[in-house]
Amino acid sequence: MPVTVIAAPTTETIHGTFRFIDIGVNLTDPVFRGIHHGRKKHEDDFEAMLERSRSAGVKSMIITGGSLRESRQALDLARKHDLYATVGCHPTRSKEFDQYQGGSEAYLRALDKLIEDHMEGKGRVVALGECGLDYDRTHFASEDIQRRHFRSQLTLAKKYHLPLFLHSRAAHSDFVAILKEEGFEEDGGRASGAKGGVVHSFTGSVEEVNELMDMGFHISINGCSMKTEQNLMAVKAIRPEKLLLETDAPWCSMTSTHASKSHLDSLPASLRALYFPPATKPETFVLGKPVKGRNEPSAIGGVAWVVHKVNEGVSFEKVTEKAYKNTVELFGLKELVSA
Repeated sequence: MPVTVIAAPTTETIHGTFRFIDIGVNLTDPVFRGIHHGRKKHEDDFEAMLERSRSAGVKSMIITGGSLRESRQALDLARKHDLYATVGCHPTRSKEFDQYQGGSEAYLRALDKLIEDHMEGKGRVVALGECGLDYDRTHFASEDIQRRHFRSQLTLAKKYHLPLFLHSRAAHSDFVAILKEEGFEEDGGRASGAKGGVVHSFTGSVEEVNELMDMGFHISINGCSMKTEQNLMAVKAIRPEKLLLETDAPWCSMTSTHASKSHLDSLPASLRALYFPPATKPETFVLGKPVKGRNEPSAIGGVAWVVHKVNEGVSFEKVTEKAYKNTVELFGLKELVSA
């Protein structure tokens, strides 16, 4: 929607059409239904959350599938709400492959079938993942198990020519090595039938971001991507044609302890009201207001604002439009070109 923001007298007036596609939202999480840590604390406000995101300029979202079960739920939500979804298994859940009835091959076949059945139309699968490596949380799945089932999922990306929705934590060397060994060394693996992809929720170094971009991958950032000054240096290193935006809601909120705060403080009041509307605690819930401690897709505008601020001379509209067009192109969202 066209937005004209009149900020503080010392701040230049901002004119523009600010639109977003949140490429990473965990809408299957029960907190959007009022359930926090297994306890019902307030009424379901899923629809109200979606309405806030629309008011903030979020034209669509890609719901993350983190396991076979969650991927099914993500696709159901995507179909119901005219959104999109990913299908895959998060590295911390990769034990599920071996624990599945029929074993790991049966689990992979089930993912394969889920993709095959949802490649077209409303609520379709637009990426393979979330998959990758997470060496920060090997208590959930060992490094060996993670590596094995990361490789197996890469075969599905090539089979269906889907972009990858990737996760990498404290594992960059092995992560890159596996991608290269499986044919993703350059141009996002297109020579092997793949379609590139995105390393989402990026928290790595400048050197890592450059290596991944040189391999043909996009980089997506959220609140967790901007906690430190080193993080902000990596954000600044992202080339415009490789930038994507997300919230990872309900996680990765932008907080007052993050390095991003000094940049976020300059967000004009009219945009702040859209991206970070006043919230209430779960215990004092008011329908129509966000819940404190729960990130929402509407906050994606704040992520974009910080990218704008760390890239001096690059307008907010240029940042938002470039990320939007990159998303449409990577995930094949042609129906959103003029949304």
